[in-house]
Amino acid sequence: MAGGTFVTQNKVRPGVYINMSSAPQTVGTTGERGVAALALPLSWGAEKTLLRIQSSQADLKEVLGYELSAPQLLLVQEALKRAQTLLLYRLNTGVQASATHGVLEIKARYSGTRGNQLAVVIQSSLEHEGKYEVKTLLEGVEVDRQVALQASELQANSWVSFAGTDELEPTAGIPLTGGTDGAAANSDHTAFLSALELQSFNTVALVSEDEALKGVYTAFIRRLRETEGYKVQAVLANYPIADHEGVISVKNGVILSDGTTLTAAQATAWVAGATAGAAPNESLTYRAYDGAVDAAARYTHTQTESALQNGEFVFTASNGQAVVEQDINTLTRFTADKARSFAKNRVIRVLDSIANDLKRIFEASYVGRVNNNNDGRSMLRNEAVNYLQTLQSIAAIQNFNPQTDFTVQQGEAVDSVLMEVSVQPVDAAEKIYLKVTVA
Repeated sequence: MAGGTFVTQNKVRPGVYINMSSAPQTVGTTGERGVAALALPLSWGAEKTLLRIQSSQADLKEVLGYELSAPQLLLVQEALKRAQTLLLYRLNTGVQASATHGVLEIKARYSGTRGNQLAVVIQSSLEHEGKYEVKTLLEGVEVDRQVALQASELQANSWVSFAGTDELEPTAGIPLTGGTDGAAANSDHTAFLSALELQSFNTVALVSEDEALKGVYTAFIRRLRETEGYKVQAVLANYPIADHEGVISVKNGVILSDGTTLTAAQATAWVAGATAGAAPNESLTYRAYDGAVDAAARYTHTQTESALQNGEFVFTASNGQAVVEQDINTLTRFTADKARSFAKNRVIRVLDSIANDLKRIFEASYVGRVNNNNDGRSMLRNEAVNYLQTLQSIAAIQNFNPQTDFTVQQGEAVDSVLMEVSVQPVDAAEKIYLKVTVA
């Protein structure tokens, strides 16, 4: 007997035809934030490659050469204090450390000075008579072990590769040498941004005071936001002249609890991570920098006010911590299209979430899939309204009325749809005025 599903009641063979589906539900939800991007010169790791590192990823040694707590990965640590995901790009390419012992040639997997801490030990195997144990050591600690007789039997591991054909020769240790980091050029940042453009992210930090690079990053963000439709932000140091809602300018750094002082350029890593990780209904105003005990440098009341008016993101010392004075971006010239509220990053996060999420929802489930008639446009409207009501339920927007604040109609072309929405983002309470009357 036949079976299956049906679209219309036109089956020829006798049988039972069953359609199963869930009750209609909206597919739109607020998208996950928390993806920050960072390009750094490193001493180990895949060169000129975007690495996706999760905040929950415990062991980074094989990927970056060091434990996350190592000082060499300080800025990676700072970004991951608040970001869920870090897109990390190694800017530099140097020379791979290497060594030769008899017929055996050894080369570090990646370029960089970290390879100079590698060594290979070859000793007779106690368990496999007539063969050798080949151990790869990092700073004297074994990271790989193989058993072989011929050099050609050795397999590349996470740290080194081997070459050779004849029988191995025992040795107490072959240190690898000659590894260099290499320098990063401005063109490497351009390559990073080209690779980043193909990814989904929320923020990108520039850990540099190079004015030319600041201009490159600013132009990149402007183009993505205004031409490509990707609502993302860049975090730069001391660049308020950007005057754009997509650019955050960090004025000063912080002092960490272990005494490490981070410059404004280095603090961009944390700001990018914190901004990426902040929800649409969350402000960073007066949020403490994780693990910081002071601001570097400190500013007077007048200097702080001036910096805020200039569109600068400032850290302030407060009760043994360094806190964000105000969660703002560099926009200072306001227009009818971009009012004063556009200078607040919480507001931008709400507007960016609406743009990014509705784009994602419509592209995934509606574009090319629904009819451009009243029924199809009604589906689009319901999806968008439900999404906006979700934002209102978490206090990201307020006073939204689906009857008056959202319209959808046929566009100018037969395949186009025009939607118009009015939203009022909610900002955080930042200025509390208390009037006390003594009776």
